[in-house]
Amino acid sequence: MDGQELQKIADDCTAQLPGGEVEHRFDPDWDLYKVSGKVFMLMTDMPGHPVVILKADPADAEALREQHADITPGYHMNKQHWITVQGGGTVDEELVRELVSESYRLVVGGLPRSRRPVDPHAHDRA
Repeated sequence: MDGQELQKIADDCTAQLPGGEVEHRFDPDWDLYKVSGKVFMLMTDMPGHPVVILKADPADAEALREQHADITPGYHMNKQHWITVQGGGTVDEELVRELVSESYRLVVGGLPRSRRPVDPHAHDRA
């Protein structure tokens, strides 16, 4: 999948997340996806290619970077807690959807219970 397809899949996935919203605060080249005011995903174009930046559990982030050449530390973010995903041969639609959902769950799980739009432990788990 190329970078534009990656971003479309990630954007489509967010439409199904309760309380999710998109902002264009930094500049028109950055899309911030938030839940209850907290960022769970960013999209931008790094020089030459579109990317998606997602929150990840530090242990999972390390494993993902080891397993996928197209997943690197978070661009302009905390390198331990964020990953950058770019289009390429090692990332498929299912993985993108899982990563977006997990990023959302991590952020919702860190919110006070009164601000959580869903139970992060039960959301989207079958």
